[in-house]
Amino acid sequence: MNFRLFLSLLLVATLAIMSNGVSAQDTFSIVAVDTITGEVGGAGASCLDDSAIAGGVLIISDIIPSRGSIHTQSYWHPTNQQNAHNRMMEGMSPDEIIEWLVANDIQNTPQKRQYGIVDFDQEGHPRSAAFTGTSCHNYKNHIIGPNYAIQGNILLGQQILDSMEYRFLNTEGSLAEKLMSALQGAKVPGADTRCLNEGTSSLSAFVRVAKPNDHPDSLWCHLVVTSTPYGVEPIDSLQVLFDQWLIWTNINERKLNEASISKVFPNPASQTFTIDIKPVYELNQATIRIFNNRGQLIDEAQWQGEPIIFNTVKYTTGIYYFQVSGNNMILDSGKFNIQK
Repeated sequence: MNFRLFLSLLLVATLAIMSNGVSAQDTFSIVAVDTITGEVGGAGASCLDDSAIAGGVLIISDIIPSRGSIHTQSYWHPTNQQNAHNRMMEGMSPDEIIEWLVANDIQNTPQKRQYGIVDFDQEGHPRSAAFTGTSCHNYKNHIIGPNYAIQGNILLGQQILDSMEYRFLNTEGSLAEKLMSALQGAKVPGADTRCLNEGTSSLSAFVRVAKPNDHPDSLWCHLVVTSTPYGVEPIDSLQVLFDQWLIWTNINERKLNEASISKVFPNPASQTFTIDIKPVYELNQATIRIFNNRGQLIDEAQWQGEPIIFNTVKYTTGIYYFQVSGNNMILDSGKFNIQK
């Protein structure tokens, strides 16, 4: 079953649940984008599992590959989520989407909602925004950074959000690894206070990441724990799934690289390096950007069908990342080494 169909089937079940007075509230989550790879993703956990609503906390997540990630939580409603999706597809910024959602809440109760939204603008720059309504249950708050938004309600305290942010910012590796680490930062009994008696942070958890060319129904990383036995920590269960997925990803990395539309050589490079692009997607021109390992833009060039030669005068020894964008999307990315 694809994810869109899954959400559609959830609509009837969710409305029935909500009409019976069971509020679909969700607790701590993070949405983020990677400006180097063009990946978008999110992770979250809640003391709400699939015994309350099918999919558990997964219902809050909407990922649009190459565009952005949306979390709609606290008294979740499918129409608000679909409206947020539609506004992003129309090109609204995260701030504009939230302003629209507050003004057009399906039940006219925007102060019960919580949102976290990130995306890329047309030039590939990250944008983020979050909203925590005054009627969300305490403890409630959100944190935003240039490429991420972290939000939660019914929390043990601010330390849950702060720990998630610290782990996200200080974990090396891919966006998926950073998101998984952020969840680990919230792995405290009662992080969602409703789960304190369980001795766990939550009852369900997920991490999802899309590469730029992914289909919305087939994401590069889609891992979810919808429920766990009493006293079993879902973030630990998710970590087991994640570690297995990471092994598979590393094994297949060479195959994925062979499918890349771009190539950098020599690698490692010393004085010059060349980036060439395969003429796919009816591509006539593209922008190549080079970033250092801190995500800072180092170099930029326009590709128009011929290989681009870069001089390394302003480069120092280390790992660098390249990004290829065209046709209003990020098409490819990779890394290479400079050795002087």
